[in-house]
Amino acid sequence: MFGLHVMDFATLALYLIGIIIAGLWAARKVKSVGDYFMGGRSFGKAFMIMHAFGTGTHTDQAVTVAGASYKLGLGGIWYQWLYLFATPFYWIIAPIFRRLRYITTADYFADRFGKSLEFTYTIWGLFYFALQIGTMLLGTGKTASAITGGAVSEWTAIWIMTVLFLSYGLMGGLPAAIVTDFIQGIFIIVLSFLLVPYVIGEVGGFSGLHQQVPAEMFSLVAPDDPPLGYDRITEYFIFMVVINALVGIVAQPHHMEVGGAGKSELEGRVGWTFGNMIKRLCTVAWALTGVACIALYPGLEDPEHAFGLASRDLLPIGLVGVMLASMIAAVMSTCDSFMVDGAALFVGNFYKRYFKPDESEKHYLNVGRIVALVIVGAGLVVADQFHSVVEIIRFSWSFVAFFGIAFWGGIIWRRCNSQGAWAGILVSGGLWYLASAEWGWELPDQYLLYIIGGFAAMIIVSLLTPKPDQDRLDKFYTVLHTPVGQEHKLREAGIDVVLE
Repeated sequence: MFGLHVMDFATLALYLIGIIIAGLWAARKVKSVGDYFMGGRSFGKAFMIMHAFGTGTHTDQAVTVAGASYKLGLGGIWYQWLYLFATPFYWIIAPIFRRLRYITTADYFADRFGKSLEFTYTIWGLFYFALQIGTMLLGTGKTASAITGGAVSEWTAIWIMTVLFLSYGLMGGLPAAIVTDFIQGIFIIVLSFLLVPYVIGEVGGFSGLHQQVPAEMFSLVAPDDPPLGYDRITEYFIFMVVINALVGIVAQPHHMEVGGAGKSELEGRVGWTFGNMIKRLCTVAWALTGVACIALYPGLEDPEHAFGLASRDLLPIGLVGVMLASMIAAVMSTCDSFMVDGAALFVGNFYKRYFKPDESEKHYLNVGRIVALVIVGAGLVVADQFHSVVEIIRFSWSFVAFFGIAFWGGIIWRRCNSQGAWAGILVSGGLWYLASAEWGWELPDQYLLYIIGGFAAMIIVSLLTPKPDQDRLDKFYTVLHTPVGQEHKLREAGIDVVLE
């Protein structure tokens, strides 16, 4: 049935029915815009850990790392380990998002720099979500097609997954996403480690693996000329992708709710830090699978099929269905969050701001659901236009850093103004285009150029232009420096508090 044994199909069907019921159950709690977009800031540590893990982990990443490790050896792990050394900093970064008390990151740009940057970030954020949804659907579609031996095409799998997460995500918003993420996070861990003993056993254990795979493929660096579409993995590459990750992590538009949906600052810290630490462990399993596939499937035309082929050929009956359920869980757990976050951006920072500022909660909820549907549709277009998951990932790494420069400038430097923030974004983006498209520089050289150039432009332009409005600055930093739980101080200062 669709290239699957009846037991595997039954396992998959049981999971899908269960996750839809769980999502619709969570949807009962949605009564307002705050509930739909931020879950009422009501979630504890366990849910926040699994939400951060589920939102940040998806099947395309396993596919990418396995494919990159097939081509580059264990060095391919850095296509997801780029945030490894940045992870401890999440403990410091997470309280920023919770204390800001915003619903979207665009709210931050509006308060700190003004409407023009808010508008631009909103448009960019919608593009980012469509790009990421397209990446996830493409990666999972490839793997599902490989597992079923082509009986289910990439696009059939993509459409099935899309219908499923829309079925509960449109109604339940963030509460449905977080509740289902808790369940799906468990499946993602299963996805990561289920295949490892089978691929290692098939090649004769680790000793057999070392006999069949060249020694250089076990290095965490790959300094030689890479295959087309990949990078030379050197110590310099690793250092620069970590620096770029620290600059850009704060500007990823879904992180306002990843850090801000918990009950307190501690929930945000624990969720964001430990949820991502689980992901770092899972990444090791993906890389091992890719290296083992070098011996199992020599000469693969598309290395991003390696994970799916190994799942199809090596997993026993029953576990293939578990693997498919886990892969679908991985993509659904992120797509549902991203479409809700994108809807929040559009409704709060565009539609409500410029068109309908005084409508009812029900009206905004309905608009949000329509926009979520449009964002997913845009993601499907992205999946149709790109053919390599790595190609999309490399493209998105740079784009978040441009806005990250402005974000960090507004947090750590009072003198940073709107003109400086714009200069940082435009100069870094321009330098990236020149270095990548015109000069053909390698990825770490691009990062070094646009990070230095962007921060320098932000500082210079801020110093040469008028200082920011003092009242706006005082209000912003008062909110930032007031711990969660002390909102009475903000109200006493005449500052409105959104969703305490």
